[in-house]
Amino acid sequence: MAAPSSPQPRVMVLPFPAQGHVMPLMKLSHRLVDHGLEVDFVNTDFNHARVLKVMAAETGAAAGGIHMVSFPDGMGPDGYRTDIAMLGNGLPAAMLGPLEETIRSRKIKWVIADVSMSWAMELAATAGVRVALFSTFSTAVVALRLHVPKLIDDGIIDECGTVMRNEMIHLSPKMPPIEAAEIPWASLGGSPDRMRVFIKNVLKTNPAISLAAAVICNTFEEIESDALDLVPNALPVGPLEAPLASSSSSAAGQFWPEDATCLAWLDAQTRGSVIYVAFGSFTVLDAAHFEELADGLELTGRSFLWAVRPNFTDGVVGEGWLDAFKRRVEGKGLVVGWAPQQRVLAHPSVACFVSHCGWNSTMEALRHGVPFLCWPYFADQFCNQSYVCNVWGTGVKLLADKRGVVTKEEIKNKVAHLLSDEKIKARVAMWKHAACASIAEGGSSHVNLLKLVNLLREQ
Repeated sequence: MAAPSSPQPRVMVLPFPAQGHVMPLMKLSHRLVDHGLEVDFVNTDFNHARVLKVMAAETGAAAGGIHMVSFPDGMGPDGYRTDIAMLGNGLPAAMLGPLEETIRSRKIKWVIADVSMSWAMELAATAGVRVALFSTFSTAVVALRLHVPKLIDDGIIDECGTVMRNEMIHLSPKMPPIEAAEIPWASLGGSPDRMRVFIKNVLKTNPAISLAAAVICNTFEEIESDALDLVPNALPVGPLEAPLASSSSSAAGQFWPEDATCLAWLDAQTRGSVIYVAFGSFTVLDAAHFEELADGLELTGRSFLWAVRPNFTDGVVGEGWLDAFKRRVEGKGLVVGWAPQQRVLAHPSVACFVSHCGWNSTMEALRHGVPFLCWPYFADQFCNQSYVCNVWGTGVKLLADKRGVVTKEEIKNKVAHLLSDEKIKARVAMWKHAACASIAEGGSSHVNLLKLVNLLREQ
């Protein structure tokens, strides 16, 4: 009689409750399941309901063998969850107890926690698990985060995050130079009190990065070798992608339903002709920027696909104006609510990407060889723009005028410049090749993924 097979190792995956954090950890979870691990994927109750709604709309899509669980986030039904500081501050008190109970009841031995949830390191002592951290940002941003105490010691920022000397920060020749005023926690703050909260949280949680069994990074060695040297136990496994075989895999982590009709529209467009425009899950444009962007896309004379999620504007732009714009550009431009971005960027009709430069978008476009027009909004996006424009040379910046507005003429001119620059095209092709090689069998990220799987099998 054959001996009963031993149960597969079980891993808990814990993202910060925001779309740009959930999606890359969902991609990693699919990779772990592919290698035979069991994954309990934790959402907050609020986001869990959103994800289930999208999955139900995807003709009964399943999570691909990933077990979806959820816990309260400490906020009421009408809580202001776009306030990252307020949301983040309440998570440890709301979640640590239920997480510990679940870990014990399910005999979980490993937790992979978002770096933004590094308070989960406490579970190593209370629940007896081993903890790896996952960076949803570039490794350069993690290195910059670890460098904050020195920035304070050098008088570049004070202990509240206020910029005292707005000089260029350049940690290494192959890392993105960034102005002190644009370090992620300064641009997140908005007010001195909020900046103080973010900087104090960075200083409080930085030690967790050194204590983690690994810091898993959605990047690859060829583009961030210097940054990886500055982060202890860094393990680059990117670019991470969701399985493309079916929509169900990506639906398991989406907060908004994807409009897949745009793929058929792209099929009808000329190769390398379409401007793709998307600004992620947090960017909010005011009426002036929104209308200037719309007019700029029309002014290019090129076909465009524009993702305008329901809360993309501050409410000043009316539905009537957007509906009139859609009718005016019909046949030339297509506006959707939320696009299947990975598939869009992989489509041969796409020529360039007008992007907020979130790290997920940056890695997806790099992987598929799509050049950027950069329009960062906040947080790490300025650092990512610096990578794109100053280090990799795969895109150009959209610059605001004296009023702080990116004009329609600027958009038209930069599109024309980007798509006629042969040096940018060559660099885009080079980095696409490097990205694909890293995740292919025997590539650096593929080897590191196998190292991670073996680590997670350790009891």
